[in-house]
Parts: sequence; C-alpha cells; structure tokens
Amino acid sequence: MLEIVAGRLAAPYVGVSLYTWTSIIGVILAGLSLGNWLGGHWADRGGNGRSVGLVLLLAGVYGLLSLLLLDPLGAALQQGGISLLSASFGFAAALFFIPAALIGVVTPLLTTLALRLDSRAGHVVGRMHALAAVGSILGTFAAGWVLVQWLGSRTVVLVCALLLIALALPFLRGLRRAFWLPIGLLVLLSGGLGLRAALAGSCDRESSYFCLRVVDQSTLAPFGEARGLVLDHLLHGINHRQDPALLIAPYVHAIDELAYAHFGPDYDDGLRWFFAGGGAYSQPRALTALSPRAEIVVAELDPQVTLLATESLFLRPESMEIIHRDARLALHAQPAGRFDVIVGDVFHDVAIPPHLVTREFAALVRERLTPDGLYLMNVVDSFPDPRLIKAITRTLQTAFAQVDLWMQGVPEHPRVTFVISATNGEQLPKTVQSRTGPARRWTRMTEDILAFGTPPAALPVLTDDYAPVERLIADLLIGNSH
Repeated sequence: MLEIVAGRLAAPYVGVSLYTWTSIIGVILAGLSLGNWLGGHWADRGGNGRSVGLVLLLAGVYGLLSLLLLDPLGAALQQGGISLLSASFGFAAALFFIPAALIGVVTPLLTTLALRLDSRAGHVVGRMHALAAVGSILGTFAAGWVLVQWLGSRTVVLVCALLLIALALPFLRGLRRAFWLPIGLLVLLSGGLGLRAALAGSCDRESSYFCLRVVDQSTLAPFGEARGLVLDHLLHGINHRQDPALLIAPYVHAIDELAYAHFGPDYDDGLRWFFAGGGAYSQPRALTALSPRAEIVVAELDPQVTLLATESLFLRPESMEIIHRDARLALHAQPAGRFDVIVGDVFHDVAIPPHLVTREFAALVRERLTPDGLYLMNVVDSFPDPRLIKAITRTLQTAFAQVDLWMQGVPEHPRVTFVISATNGEQLPKTVQSRTGPARRWTRMTEDILAFGTPPAALPVLTDDYAPVERLIADLLIGNSH
C-alpha cells in the first residue's frame, strides 16, 4: 500500500515516470531492509512487546507528520533547480524511508515473540512471511482499486497512520501513567496537524490515473476568462470561456494550423478527427467552433478528466464522441480509412506511453487514416539534440513518406514541446502562419534537427518489444530541467 500511495503523493510535485517509481520502490525496499536488520539485532538483545508498540507508535506519528512535510518539501524540490531524477529520489527518501524502516523493524520482533509461543521455527517464520505477503497484496489492491479513488491519497495516509497508532496501544499496556501523558499529547498533536494537512490536499479530484486540478489562467488570455487543467504536476491545457476557438497553448495552436495548411478548404467542410487523449479537451472543443461540421472522436483513458472538463473547463461532451479507453485499443476498434486527422496528445510531460510511439502503432495509425490523411503529435524533448524525437521520426518513417518536425524558432530553454507531422500525401509548406488566434508562425525544422548531434541511424526504431523512451529523454531527467 505504501508504494501505491507514495506514487500518488509524489505526482503533483515530480510527476510519474519510470524513474519516479524506481525511486519510490528502491527507497522503500532499502528502508524495509534496514529495518529488518535493525529489528533482528533488537530482538536478540531483548526486544519485547513494548518494543513493537514503540516502533508502531513512531511509524504512525511519522506518517501523520509526513502530511505536514509534503507541501513544503514538494515546493522546495520544484524550486530547487535540481533534476527530475534527483527530485524524485529526494522526495521518496525524505517521506518514505523512515516509515519503511520502522515497519521493517516490526517483523523480526514479532517473529521472535511468536517463537516464544511455538518452537517450530520453520512454521513460525513461514507463517510470518506468508502473513506479511498477504497483507501487502491486500493493501496494494485496496489502495489501487478502492481507497485512493474514494478517499484520496492523503486521507489514506492519515487512516493508515492512525491504524498503526491503534495497533501500538495493546503492546504498550502496562506502561506507567507518566508515559501515557506525553504519548497522548504527541498523538493528538500529530493527528490534528495531519488531519489539517490531509483536508488541505493539493488535488481538486483524484482519479485512478491523476491528481486533477483546475487553475485560473486568465492572465494568459487577451480577454475574458481562461482556465487550465493540471494533471499531476503539469499544466495540460487551457480553455477560454468566451471564445472556444482561441487556442492559447502554442503547440495545440500549431496542430490546428498544420491541419488547415494540409487540407485547405476541406477543413471548413468538416474533417473526421480522432484524438488520442482528451485532457482539457482544448482542441476538440475549439473544433466545434472552427469547423462545426467536423466529426470528432476522442479516446480519453480517464473518465474523471472528462467529468472535470465538463464541470469546470466549459466542455460540451454532446458535441463529440468520447471513448473512455486506452487510445491504441480505441483506435484499433475503428474501421480502416475512417479518419482524415489523427492527433496524438497523450504524452504527459516526460511520462510517455511507449506503446503509442512504436512502429506497430504507426502502422495502425496509417491504416485508420485516409490515403491523404495527417497524423499530428506533440512530444517533450531537449533541444538541440532531441534523441527521442529523432527516434520517433525514424519510427514514423516506416509508415509515412513525409515526416516533419515543427518549431516556432530557436527556443530559449532546452526543454521544448515539439510538434511532429506525418502523412503519405503532399509535404506541408516550409512555414505555416496562423490564421486565427495569436499571430504565430511555425517552421519545418526537420533537416536541421536531424542533421545536428546524434545521427538518427544511431537510434533505434521503436517497437512494441523495444521502446527505451526514458533512456532517450535522459537529458531531461538527469539534467537541470525540472
């Protein structure tokens, strides 16, 4: 249970990636290992039931206090200018190493107590390990399937901490009254502070996949009201209340303008669109205003994202078909040649679903597009040598004749959201000027990007069997890009 909840607590501050989960699992296993070792020594030196109670009490109190540390620690890591990899490890170490170590101490102490009641060492040790495994399994499924969605991750931590304290009390029977007063005060103080921190959670809503928040972004709009959707730690999209067609995010604007540049007047007549990922639904919503006759299908994995977009981001879901399913499975269920445009917008910061950038997925996209269809996607990578972008380009070239990379110009910072286009029709023009919204221009930078730094031939074609996306964007994770 600790690992599941830890991942959700970390998400609003350091995101969720392979490196985040590696840090969390590694730190917790290290804490458990140290705790087992210390608990074994303690058991040999006279550890008893009160020792178990003391450790459980400390674990519960630290769990309550960790809720107080959560926001200040997350803010410090975000503002500290350290890499995402270092921030993930620091977050996990500060919050979860000590409680994992304390819980690890309990097992050898309880095993020693059980051996005093039953001299069959094999039976006792086997039973203790089995009970620990069953508890871990039940906790994992309970947290992942029920508790986080219904209670929220902070409340789960609060409840678990209070349960640890409750479990400690029977082991502490017989303590003199002088000890109970400070223990009671400590529990009440930490419990009250923990409850306050739990109720002041950073999420508007927690789903099976994300910590969801809606934030005001009106300062980015030329007029009126604008709101943004934050998934975990990343601002995913911005919607304008008064003008649905206003695309504030440059990469979303680019995708719309590239589609218009490719199809021309046919865009106004109503194209058939498939969106892999809904998020804030900025572009599907804009299409209902820009091209009212467009046929729009959106595959959004998380129903809570759609619900929040409807409640707070001005989405009218009846204007499009929404499928709450994995984008690849949803696209596979569509007939061949159905769509004019397919948009890939499922790449959450540096958390990139590998199965949506592979050669097999590119072939599926090609089959679901019309012969002149257009595939558009946005991906975060580092400039000027975006190795993941180059690998994706090479992969898309196995299915499409024209694969291009688009930018607004030379960026000021190394972290860049690239827009990729792929088609078996005519190549898009060298530059594309915006026709609506803010005055912007995008330039085809394919040759320049591919010619600089790592040769594309040195990078793999991504497949379902081998898609090392985390290694290819290691510069963003290890470098000072958080």
